[in-house]
Amino acid sequence: MAEEIRNNPQNTAAEPQLSEILQVRRDKLKTLQDAGNDPFRITKFDVSHHAEEIRAQYETLENQEVTLAGRMMAKRVMGKASFAHIQDLSGKMQLYIARDSLGEEPYAGFKKLDIGDIIGIKGEVFRTKMGELSVRATELTLLSKSLLPLPEKFHGLTSTELRFRQRYVDLMVNPEVKRNFVIRSQFIKFMRNYLDNMNYIEVETPVLNTIAGGAAARPFITHHNTLDIDMFMRIATELPLKRLIIGGMDRVYEIGRIFRNEGMDPKHNPEFTSVELYQAYADFHDMMDIAEGIISGAAQEILGTYEIEWMGEKIDLTPGWRRLTMVDAVKEYVGIDFGAITDDAEAVAAAKAKGVELADAAALDAFPDVEGAEPKPEPLSEEKKPELDALVAAVKEILGDQVKDVRVTERPIDAPACLVSADGVSSSMEKLMRVMQKSDGIPQKIFELNPDHSLVRALMGICAADASDPMLKDMVNSLFDSTLLLDGYMNDPFAMAERSMRLLKQAAGWYSDLRK
Repeated sequence: MAEEIRNNPQNTAAEPQLSEILQVRRDKLKTLQDAGNDPFRITKFDVSHHAEEIRAQYETLENQEVTLAGRMMAKRVMGKASFAHIQDLSGKMQLYIARDSLGEEPYAGFKKLDIGDIIGIKGEVFRTKMGELSVRATELTLLSKSLLPLPEKFHGLTSTELRFRQRYVDLMVNPEVKRNFVIRSQFIKFMRNYLDNMNYIEVETPVLNTIAGGAAARPFITHHNTLDIDMFMRIATELPLKRLIIGGMDRVYEIGRIFRNEGMDPKHNPEFTSVELYQAYADFHDMMDIAEGIISGAAQEILGTYEIEWMGEKIDLTPGWRRLTMVDAVKEYVGIDFGAITDDAEAVAAAKAKGVELADAAALDAFPDVEGAEPKPEPLSEEKKPELDALVAAVKEILGDQVKDVRVTERPIDAPACLVSADGVSSSMEKLMRVMQKSDGIPQKIFELNPDHSLVRALMGICAADASDPMLKDMVNSLFDSTLLLDGYMNDPFAMAERSMRLLKQAAGWYSDLRK
């Protein structure tokens, strides 16, 4: 964006003018500081009322003295008297500033103020001849000097990117945005009270974890210097909350930040706030009751009505929501009975017939090597065998002493890999139990790769492009974990659970990346 601004000839003439404005404001600040009136040394100003309070209590406040503070958003100087508008957290208020009421020197100082300056006002509440509620200033204090101009008032801040990058400016010039912040805060407060009244206990669980579990999402990875281990920023609060349920805390919830290292757009942020709640001895009907109670109750409490409007559609949140299954909803509103559909191909055809745009993940070829899904790769050509050899070497280095050897399988298997014991016999639970009765450890294994599987072909491509790619290491470890689980080589239930959750969170991300 900055490059576009620099390269746009229309902006060339505007740059000196903007620099001049900035310099003028800095010169004004220097003059104030030299005169002993540095606004940044004023750290406290007592506010008695906010703008909306004055409006609501005008009958009792008329001709009474109030103090308020805010950012000056408009100014009209007219000789011996001027008008200004300040904006505080509740709204705007007009100021009437006259030389006779304020004093000659303070009035001269007011005329030098800029739009965007933060000021404090003491004065009397009254209505002008035009009926506008105002405050007649008797004292004016510059609390903070604005060194940057606000966006032009008629067009405001219209750049979506700039609005999201500089939220503070967006809040200054687009007052309606502040309402979203206020409603969000009120909603979280309501939700806490609602759950607390149901005897839920709010808890805090770790943000840093040794595994990224509870959801299928790619985590942010950081490093713990003292322990010298990589850790994951949580992608969900699910697992720790469920452990609390196991520990006897029958009703728990957490409102916390979640971090997912995935795509982003104006409605999807890599870090966001979620609420998860768990209750023993309850089912999804209880959860539906809670969801309905929170949403409808918050609407009535915060907005004062059950009827809201969203994107031009009116929605009635009055309690007593109708409940129906997804199959029944699709049948009623779309006209397709998915309960009568017998396979994926029929479902896809029915959806397309209704004009539904299907993402790649919904197509039949979304999951490689599933019956009826994408076809098996062509037999490996001679030209590709060096890539396979390179992958075998890379996998051997990645797995290290976790396996005795890595090689290409000669077995007719459907999976991308398998494990065989050192004597060449394919793993089975029966054999494992016999072996483990003689040894406390896991027997030495040989990890065999299936070159006819699309996942192994994808690994070959990644390895050929860059054998040091971190994604290759992650995918190999994920494949090894899944093979351990499927072949029954793990007798530690906790280790098995950890590896299972790691696989779940990786699966969607890896397959999505591969298909891109």
